Amino acid sequence: MIDLHTHTLFSDGALLPGELARRAKAAGYQALAFTDHVDASNLFLVLENVGRVAVQGATYFGLDILLGVELTHVPPGLISRLADSARMNGAQLVVVHGETIVEPVEIGTNLAAIEAGVDILAHPGLITPEEAQLAAERGVHLEITTRKGHSLTNGHVAALARRFGAKLVINNDAHAPGDLISRDQRRRVALGAGLTQDEYLQAEANSWALVERGRRKGEG
Repeated sequence: MIDLHTHTLFSDGALLPGELARRAKAAGYQALAFTDHVDASNLFLVLENVGRVAVQGATYFGLDILLGVELTHVPPGLISRLADSARMNGAQLVVVHGETIVEPVEIGTNLAAIEAGVDILAHPGLITPEEAQLAAERGVHLEITTRKGHSLTNGHVAALARRFGAKLVINNDAHAPGDLISRDQRRRVALGAGLTQDEYLQAEANSWALVERGRRKGEG
């Protein structure tokens, strides 16, 4: 199992990075990404400090850990610039907080994230067909989320991803220990969103591919 969307005490999560890693390992996860909420005010602080734990992952925690960020409520006009800055300062994975229907995310965020070529567009809400098609063309992964509220539009996201061939990933958006759900529950959420068993397995494989890509970035 993999969770490429998690939060620690460095944003609004409940755990220190080290405890989150340990609990993920104990829950059966093989890889995760630390993706704390960031904007221009805390980007460097998060990358520097959370990065100290991320590099200890395979050796001391027994799982692959990617250092990432979730650009959150960043004005669309600044997303590309901040994504580039995150990568230049060590981020192996860039996630953007998409236009979930349960928060007042600025319209245009989904499109700006896709145009910027980020790795994952999280909980993209009522993403448009044009945006889903562009995500497929740009290789931006769309998220099926197990998180309450954000998950209300999973079916819509899954349907458009299938229509246009966009890649999907399944994430917990974990903020606390209870969010690190079981493999069976992840599968149930995916099937509940309308994915077939093969599509569910492909989504999990997509996450592994992102882990491999993140490893190469870390070694480069």
